[in-house]
Amino acid sequence: MKINRYEGYDLDLLIQEAKKELGEDIKILSYEVETQKSILPFKKRKKYILFVEVPTAEDGFMEILSKEEKSHELDRFLEQIEKMIDKKIDSLKRSESSLLPVPPHSGTNTHINEDLSEFTGDSVELINLLIKKDVEPAAAKMIVKEACGLDIDTNKFDLSTTFFKEALIKGIKKYIKFTGPLKIQKGGLKVFAFVGPTGVGKTTNLFKIASELVIKQNLKVAVISIDTFKVGAIQQARAYANILNIPFFAVTDSKNLKKTLSNMSDIDVVLIDTVGRSHYDYWRLGEMKEILGGGSDLMEILLVISCNYKNSEAMEIVNRYRTFFPISSIFFTKIDETYKPGILVNLPLKSEIPVSFISTGQRVPEDIRVLNSERIADYLLGE
Repeated sequence: MKINRYEGYDLDLLIQEAKKELGEDIKILSYEVETQKSILPFKKRKKYILFVEVPTAEDGFMEILSKEEKSHELDRFLEQIEKMIDKKIDSLKRSESSLLPVPPHSGTNTHINEDLSEFTGDSVELINLLIKKDVEPAAAKMIVKEACGLDIDTNKFDLSTTFFKEALIKGIKKYIKFTGPLKIQKGGLKVFAFVGPTGVGKTTNLFKIASELVIKQNLKVAVISIDTFKVGAIQQARAYANILNIPFFAVTDSKNLKKTLSNMSDIDVVLIDTVGRSHYDYWRLGEMKEILGGGSDLMEILLVISCNYKNSEAMEIVNRYRTFFPISSIFFTKIDETYKPGILVNLPLKSEIPVSFISTGQRVPEDIRVLNSERIADYLLGE
């Protein structure tokens, strides 16, 4: 991948320059902001550095579309697609009459073709169960193998534990890291920022944490919101803060965030609520990174992920967010909205990021739990 770099003092002009050079459909990777001294005393100006991906010269489907001389290739390609679709429709029509309705979530027609030749007995049953719960096959085999011994008769791996849950706990403990409850001492300011895509429940779950800290741990808590974009976001957060009788602030830039934090010497914990941003919106993520840059160097950042995301999309979110923020843990939400919670294993195992909490519903403050190996095992087994 080739990347072009543009520098200047007007970000919009830089984007226009990139579009003029590379075309309208440019892909902005990120941008940086440098503060430079101006000729005038006490006045500073911002210099922007824009990074844009340069399209490669490889001939893909979109390039065929753009080249008139290759239109005959496109015609042949579309003909092949039409034939494949027609063939698939005919196949479905022939088999439709023989299909019986399947109860929701039963999974009776799930056919697993994964190679489990090195396993036998209960280990095979447990691996198949995990795969049906959307645990990736490689991850399922890794976890189960940790609780296996070698069967003498077959020379294959089988469970060395009596119960499935016991086997899962052993494997999960081996491969997944847990933060446990938030570690906070009175008199020492701790700052936690909640980041993540739109609609994952950052604000609601932030105040579940705040309620726990105020009511059960008797800590002095303050909330700062930088979500000034979503309609009603500030009002919702302020209402929660008023119920808990804790300080609430809204800031829009890094300077005000730094100033606000510097005036909190009597506070034990500060929770920062952020605006939901698409993981594909590098520009907005860069803005949010700049604002959070005014926070404490000891700030911990929790990435909030919904359990009803597909595994591939969830991993994409993690990878893109971690290029902007030092993620300290993953906070899972909406476990009550999925019956295939394989993401609880796949994401921390592949990303190697510890997991912290899980939201079990909408109620504040009841529906939240600290994640551990036992709870993940329960969710995977449907308990």
